[in-house]
Amino acid sequence: MKNVTMKDIADKLNISTVTVSKALSDKDGVSEELKNRIKKVSEEMGYRYNVLAKSMKEGKSYNVGIVIADRFIRDDGDAFYLKMYQSVVKSLSKAGYYGIMEIINHEQEKNITLPSVIQNNKVDGVIILGQMSYEYVSSINNRGIPLVFLDFYDELLEVDSLVSDSFYGSYILTNHLIAQGHRNIGFVGNILSTSSILDRYLGYYKSLLSNGIPLREEWVIADRSEDGTYIEIEFPKEMPTAFVCNNDGVAYLLINKLKKNGYRVPDDISVVGFDNYIFATISNPKLTTVEVDITVMSDEAVKAIVGKINNANYRIGRVVINGKLIIRDSVKKIN
Repeated sequence: MKNVTMKDIADKLNISTVTVSKALSDKDGVSEELKNRIKKVSEEMGYRYNVLAKSMKEGKSYNVGIVIADRFIRDDGDAFYLKMYQSVVKSLSKAGYYGIMEIINHEQEKNITLPSVIQNNKVDGVIILGQMSYEYVSSINNRGIPLVFLDFYDELLEVDSLVSDSFYGSYILTNHLIAQGHRNIGFVGNILSTSSILDRYLGYYKSLLSNGIPLREEWVIADRSEDGTYIEIEFPKEMPTAFVCNNDGVAYLLINKLKKNGYRVPDDISVVGFDNYIFATISNPKLTTVEVDITVMSDEAVKAIVGKINNANYRIGRVVINGKLIIRDSVKKIN
C-alpha cells in the first residue's frame, strides 16, 4: 500500500506542501478553517499524522533525522562521516533537538525505500549526510519535509546545502605540489561518484591549467565505483611524482600500496590527502592535507534545519565552508 505524503494531500486540496506542513504541525500562517480541513483530509487519506506536533507546540524538543548511506561508514571507509555525525548530534543537542540516525543500504537506495523515520513521520526535518543518488534524495525532497544536504549538493535540486570548499582546497594542494617542483601529478578519485570528488578534481585540474601543465588522463585514477564502493587502485604504466587524493583514507590506502610495490613515500612519490581526519596522522609518513572544519559545517547545518523547521520560507542556498592547508611529511621537494 502506497504511503500517503504531504504532496498527495496538497495535490488533492490544490494547495502547497508548505501549507500542509504548517497545518499538520500547528504552525502559524494557515487559517483554522483550512487547518482543520487539511487534518480531516489527511486522516481520510490515511496519512500518519506527526504525533510530535502537539509536543512541539508546547515547546518540547524536535527530532531531526540524520540519513546516511552505509557505504560511508562501513569498515572500509575512513570514519570521517561518523565524526561528522557525532558533531551534528552535539550541535542538535545544544539547540535542544534530538538526532535520529538512519543508515540506508544499497538496496534501499536503489529501490527508493525511504527512511522509516520519514515514512512513520518520526522526524520534523532531515539532514542527509554524504551524497546519495538523485532519485533517492529527490524522493525525500518530494515529501515536503524540511531538508538539508551536508557535505554534498545536487545541482538538479534546490535544496539547501553545506559543503567544504573542495574546489579551492584541492587547488591549493596541487599548487603546493607544484611549488615543491612537481609537474607530473596524478589524481585519485572517481569524479562521477560525488559532487565533492568532482570539485576536488576540478580544483586539481585548474591548478594544472594555471601552471601550464597538461592533464594526463591515465593519471586520473578511480578509487571506487560510481555507486561509491571502493575498488582496487590500479597504477598507470608510467608513474607520476605526486598524487592528489580525494580524501585522507584513500591517500592512506595509496601510500600502503605504493610501499608494497617498492616505492618510497615521499622520496619517490609524494602524496596529499583531504579532510585532515584520523588517517592523516596515523599514516606513515603523516599526510599533507586540507583540514575540513567539521564543527562549523555541523553547526551551520543544524542552524539551517532548525530555521527550516520553524519557517517554511527559510533558505540558505549553498554555503561553502573554507578549509586550510596542513603541511606534514608526505611531500618532498624535487628539482
